[in-house]
Amino acid sequence: MGKRSGKKPLAFLLRKLRPTKRAHSPPQPISARPNPIDTSAEATTPGSGAAAAKGIKKKAGPRLWMRFDRTGQSEILECDKSVIIKRAAIPARDLRILGPVFSQSSNILAREKAIVVNLEYIRAIVTAEEILILDPLCQEVLPFIDQLRQHVPPKTTTRADDGENQGTDAPSQAERELPFEFQVLEIALEVVCCSLGSSVTDLERDAYPVLDELAKNVSTKNLERVRSLKSILTRLFARVQKVRDEIEHLLDDNEDMSHLYLTRKQIQNQQFEALMASVTSNSIVPAGTNIGRVNSNRYQRSASIATSMYSDNDVEDLEMLLEAYFMQLDGIRNRILSVREYIDDTEDYVNIQLDNQRNELIQLQLILTMASFAIALSMLICGAFSMNIQVSLYNTHNLFGPFVGGTLSGCFIIFLIILAYARWNKLLDP
Repeated sequence: MGKRSGKKPLAFLLRKLRPTKRAHSPPQPISARPNPIDTSAEATTPGSGAAAAKGIKKKAGPRLWMRFDRTGQSEILECDKSVIIKRAAIPARDLRILGPVFSQSSNILAREKAIVVNLEYIRAIVTAEEILILDPLCQEVLPFIDQLRQHVPPKTTTRADDGENQGTDAPSQAERELPFEFQVLEIALEVVCCSLGSSVTDLERDAYPVLDELAKNVSTKNLERVRSLKSILTRLFARVQKVRDEIEHLLDDNEDMSHLYLTRKQIQNQQFEALMASVTSNSIVPAGTNIGRVNSNRYQRSASIATSMYSDNDVEDLEMLLEAYFMQLDGIRNRILSVREYIDDTEDYVNIQLDNQRNELIQLQLILTMASFAIALSMLICGAFSMNIQVSLYNTHNLFGPFVGGTLSGCFIIFLIILAYARWNKLLDP
């Protein structure tokens, strides 16, 4: 009974203490209670944040563009890819050509309503009404923008000039005027050719003195300067060749050149829409079979006139334009090749000089070998007489001088005989 009475107070105290501990700990709100699902989400949050950060880094932001229209008005824009794609009606892959990956390539691509131009540092999208220039604040692009401002705005003519131009000369002047996209293309090619020509001029100015100095003095410093010039020449030749190949590719394909006529395509589309509108308006008339045939024949005849308006000589203007700059680039390429030929000639001359010096060293080595052979004979005689063998010459007085002189003279005569034999067989220069 005593043991039972001792256990009951302990159990009673434990039961009393448990409710008090629960009472002291306030209930946690639902939002503060730990959730295993939340902890796993927190564990994956850094990874998702890093992925989001990578996505933000990979996503290209808006870039700086310059809009220049055919009236000479210009403005700086900060546009995204989607805005440029909608504005110029080009596929997204064409903007990759204007990106840094293809910055060293040269492309002139014709699209339905635009031309994508990537020539050296000039990266632009040309339409029939405007040009969008990428990175217009670069130092290399500023001459191109200056040329656009000087040549693209239309020239205003006076009334007297208008009166003088009336007659047969007015249509010829109108025919000679290039459309806006060709004016921009001509300015771009002119700026690129001028830049490449100035680079070739600088190369010629630096190359010829260095090569002449190398021909006079073959040293490590001069060889290093020529090596750097050759690397510059190789890069410059590749740049010229890329632009030249692109123009040659366009000249070889009349269909590609015809696609570059944006103004013509715009006019044809407008004419086609006007014809369609007239045909639809005429088709509202109550119908007979004859009226339908007349309208269809009229539509086919007008459409054929609109599509074949420039079928005969439709690429003549562009072909003449591209041929002019192709010849200019060909001349720049020939100048680079002439510098390369001069470098090759200088290297051949230097190699001939080195071969000549090498031959002289070999001849000197042969002469020294013959001299050492002659001296070895005298050393052989001296070694023979230095042995411990009794010879009657040891007892002869005043014989040392004549004996040594005779031995040296004999060795010298042997050396001359061997030298004459080497020259007789053309082993040495006479």
